Amino acid sequence: MHHNLNLITTIAAAFGLALCLGFAAARMKLPALVGYLLAGILLGPFTPGYIADVELANQLAEIGVMLLMFGVGLHFSLDDLMEVRRIALPGAILQITVATLLGLGLALLMGWHFGAGLVFGLALSVASTVVLLRALEERGVLETVNGRIAVGWLVVEDLVMVIVLVLLPALSGWLGGKEGAGGDSLWSTLAITLGEVALFIGLMLVVGRKIFPWLLWQVARTNSRELFTLCVIAAAVGIAYGSSELFGVSFALGAFFAGMVLRESDLSHRAAQESLPLRDAFSVLFFVSVGMLFDPKVIVEQPLQVLATVLIIMVGKSAAAFVLVLALRYPLHTALTVSASLAQIGEFSFILIALGLSLGLLPPEAQSLVLAGAIISIALNPFTFKLVDPLQNWLHARGAVRSNYHRRLDPLAELPASVTSEKMTGQVVLVGYGRVGRRIGAALARRGVSYVVVEQNREMVQKLRQDGVPAVAGNAAEPEVLIQAHIARAGALVIATPDTFHVRAMIEIARALNPAIDTVVRTHSEEEANLLRKENAGAVFMGEHELAKGMSSYVLERLEQRK
Repeated sequence: MHHNLNLITTIAAAFGLALCLGFAAARMKLPALVGYLLAGILLGPFTPGYIADVELANQLAEIGVMLLMFGVGLHFSLDDLMEVRRIALPGAILQITVATLLGLGLALLMGWHFGAGLVFGLALSVASTVVLLRALEERGVLETVNGRIAVGWLVVEDLVMVIVLVLLPALSGWLGGKEGAGGDSLWSTLAITLGEVALFIGLMLVVGRKIFPWLLWQVARTNSRELFTLCVIAAAVGIAYGSSELFGVSFALGAFFAGMVLRESDLSHRAAQESLPLRDAFSVLFFVSVGMLFDPKVIVEQPLQVLATVLIIMVGKSAAAFVLVLALRYPLHTALTVSASLAQIGEFSFILIALGLSLGLLPPEAQSLVLAGAIISIALNPFTFKLVDPLQNWLHARGAVRSNYHRRLDPLAELPASVTSEKMTGQVVLVGYGRVGRRIGAALARRGVSYVVVEQNREMVQKLRQDGVPAVAGNAAEPEVLIQAHIARAGALVIATPDTFHVRAMIEIARALNPAIDTVVRTHSEEEANLLRKENAGAVFMGEHELAKGMSSYVLERLEQRK
């Protein structure tokens, strides 16, 4: 019997080559995603050698899209977004507008029509969530204020792109692509599309939020790991497919809402963990399939267009984000971190370009330009992050830059005049007011100990001041910030922020201004804790150690009581 081995051959070739090139990229300190895209290029029809089944790879990639968007929905937290809404919402929308206009301008210069330019610009405006999360995790800044702002910014970008994916098919005819079914008018097509989407979202939020978490709990009670994982994957793929067939929405939107409703369950963390291996595997196939569509000839035949595309991605939209963050009076380091985070494009760009091509909105070379921009920007993104601190030091060396853009006329950068000098003598300077900082602040308040909070999140500083807590907005690694917190007269410096990168600078400044000050530091790793102790950083506390001490004390105390 003859067997058709196209599926097995395609998967084996894709995984094998992706592993080799992903490993090589990681060894060169590049994101593994670069290796996956290169694997796709080598397996694609535009390079010599073995050619994988492109149509089959695209179907596998659809599953990758579903699981990627399911993961985005599963981790989407409205609370996290609301915490940074005042910077993430206006910042992301304005940055998308600027990048889209730049892309539109380039498209019009290349002779494309308005609709093609609009889709091309939108594809260049949205950064890769996958690349960003991995970059922030590698640098240990995911849980910091800067990390939360960057992630919140990308969540807004993702939500905008979800809306674009919904509206684009309805607007296709008006933008110069394929007409809507039945030749309906623009407004009727929009009304039908938005009605179907609203009905789907309503069902998911009203019915899905109750049914799917309940179903997940029932499956979890069987104590079968296989059934639990199967339930999660079936929900992701099933809802994505069902939403497409019944309501006409994209696989991406359906999977996103599948993740959102499962997040309501107490088992959402376990669902994320159990589905992660399969999600990662199919996301690799997604990036490989995207690479298969790339024609390397575009780099030789259209070098100026490729360069302009890369400059829009890495310079244009990053510069726009930089100016916007500073205009909202956030610290220079926050502006540079957000700018570096956005200096790349990824999965949503690929999804949007594929949709634009299927609707007849884009010329074929648009896909190659976006893919070239993605590969180059993702490969250079680690080096962009490495420029953050040197660039910050260079800008700080110029006092005019710092005073004009960083802290000038900023009421939150100075303690209110109503704070008495008695409260600012022997006080505790508390850096960071997250989950740990809040508990420390509450404990100090119960004992009647005065303290002043130093926090980069401006919304948090405003709320603290409304509650009567002295607080200063800024980066405690900068002397002027600690001076505003009256570090010279403080009794102790408590660093409760998870950002250990600037700990040494904070301690150095504090001891230079107040040699007798006690310092207390929070850290996450054993290695970092040992280094800080060797450098005489004061009292160093590690979460796991303190948790173990607390649990041990409780167990021993209970056992003693029973004797």
